[in-house]
Parts: sequence; C-alpha cells; structure tokens
Amino acid sequence: MKMIYFVRHGESEGNAGPIRQKADSLLTEKGKTQSAFVAERCAKLNIDTVVCSTMGRAKETAQIIIDKISKPVEYSDLFAERRRSSEVLGKPKDDPIALEVEKTIIEKFHIPGFRFSDEENFEDLKGRAKKALEYLAQRPEENVLVVAHGFFMRIVMAYVVFGDKLTGEECNRFIRVFHMENTGITVLSYDEKWKDHPWWLWIWNDHAHLG
Repeated sequence: MKMIYFVRHGESEGNAGPIRQKADSLLTEKGKTQSAFVAERCAKLNIDTVVCSTMGRAKETAQIIIDKISKPVEYSDLFAERRRSSEVLGKPKDDPIALEVEKTIIEKFHIPGFRFSDEENFEDLKGRAKKALEYLAQRPEENVLVVAHGFFMRIVMAYVVFGDKLTGEECNRFIRVFHMENTGITVLSYDEKWKDHPWWLWIWNDHAHLG
C-alpha cells in the first residue's frame, strides 16, 4: 500500500498580507516557524521522497522539511495552486472589483465550461487533480511527501471522493466546507487492488504540531 502525505505550505506573505498573492509569494517568519514544526513531524515518518509545487511558498516549505529529513525532491506544476484570474492578482483583498470577480467565479464555478477570463475553471482543476493522483499512483516509492496548496488540495480530495463523477456543484460545496491550516497534514493511501476505490483518506488537515 502506497502512502501519500500532503502538507500545505507554511503561512505566506499572501496569506497574511493585504494583497492577493502571486505565484512568487514567499513565507512569513510565522510560516517558516510552522514549516520547522511540521519538519519535526515529518522526521518521524517513513518518507522516501518529496514532491513539491513549483511556487515559492511551497518550495521554501519543502526546503525546510528536506533540510530535516534529507530526502530527494522533485518539483512539479501538477501540484501548484489554482491559477487565479489575472484581474485579481496583486490587488488589495478588499478591492471591490477584485471581490466581485472572485464572487462571480465562485458562484458560477459549478456551471459547465464557465470561465471568467484566464483562470483555471472547474474542468481544468478536475483534470489536473486526476493527473496529479495518477502521477502519484505510478511513482515507485511507497511513501511520498507532497508539499502543495490549500485550494488545489481540496480539489484533489474532492476527486478522491467522487472520482470522474465529480461535478462542479459537488466540488464547490467541498471547497466551501473543507478548510485547511497552513502546514496541516493530510494522508491518503493508494492500493490498486481496490479497483473501484483505490484511494482512501485517512487523515485530514492534522495540524497538532502547531499547538
């Protein structure tokens, strides 16, 4: 049985600050401390390798973990955060136009084919979640640590639950209800002998290391 340990990155400048974060947003000092705490927990796990998003905040988190556990790392865009509409990037979080854009995207997320502008829509994210899980299932290692992002990880978990039958409406409800703490640990297992449901969710967003 393969075990996958997902870790959300530590608190980023975009999480804590007033501006909507871009791909190059880095960790705050609090985020670095959180990452050191989760690294201590990861040192107690039987990790074979690390897979990490290509975004700065995830790479910083992964490096802190790698410095502790001394395992190889591979970077993949498959685990990057969702691509937001360019209309909101770098805008203040309380900017009325950006707020209206985000509201429209979330409210219409379930509509097949809907796309406000250049953001990843439901079909894009569902397809990427499927590819990400297939990538992890095909890796030879038995214990993989993945450093990724909160929104996309919720898409992945929604796909684990519903598979190809996942609809935009179901995904939207999952996003609204299932939240994640920075450096929370989520654990999946994969066993191909269970043909109809090879992925099992064991732990969701365990952040006991933060106290």
